[in-house]
Amino acid sequence: MRAALIANLNEADPGFVGRSLRRRGYAFTDFLREQHAQWPSLDGFDLVVALGSGWSTYWDHVAEPVQAEQFLMQEAMARNIPILGVCFGGQQLSRALGGVVTKAQSTEIGWFSVENMPEMAHIAPKVLFDGPWMQWHYDSFSVPLGATALAQSPAGPQAFVCGRALGLQFHPEATESIVNMWSSGDGVEELSGQGIDAEDLLSATRIHQSESEERCDALIDWFLTTIAQGHMPQG
Repeated sequence: MRAALIANLNEADPGFVGRSLRRRGYAFTDFLREQHAQWPSLDGFDLVVALGSGWSTYWDHVAEPVQAEQFLMQEAMARNIPILGVCFGGQQLSRALGGVVTKAQSTEIGWFSVENMPEMAHIAPKVLFDGPWMQWHYDSFSVPLGATALAQSPAGPQAFVCGRALGLQFHPEATESIVNMWSSGDGVEELSGQGIDAEDLLSATRIHQSESEERCDALIDWFLTTIAQGHMPQG
């Protein structure tokens, strides 16, 4: 099975999400945002995975690749190709469905708990979303009209589903190597500006890694067997 992996240049690492999908027979083709004009057709693809980004969806200077990604998501939905959007990818999915992306009520960088929406327990088992999960975002998506909110945090919505598409604000894919990449170079200054020590963040990541990988695998299994198959339970 083939999965389109939307990511930025040098950041096409699906981490734990990739491990879970590869174990289930998926192979990835990179769709790099900076090279959107060269993206292949979705013919023959079985899944779209959109990862996070250092961009914001409303930045004017990246409007062209941002719109190209949203158009690709709309095409995937029209073809009934499942979509998993993570962080920026989840924000892009929200916008592709008519939602909006704004500055979050609060910045979340680090390991945070995510609260399952109580009324959604029949759709998503509580263990899937409670976390803690890795977060690294300044923006927040709205739950689009026609979508179902699944989880939230004090910063805003954390998960929604619409048809065969699942949008997440948190980072289930975040391995230690991914967090180390984010925390290196310019990331050190970025974290410092938020009052966060990069080594402390990496230490916390090591503590959470094993359980985070298990939670990610359970999340992917639920996504593939329920959402991607169009089998979302109804109240």
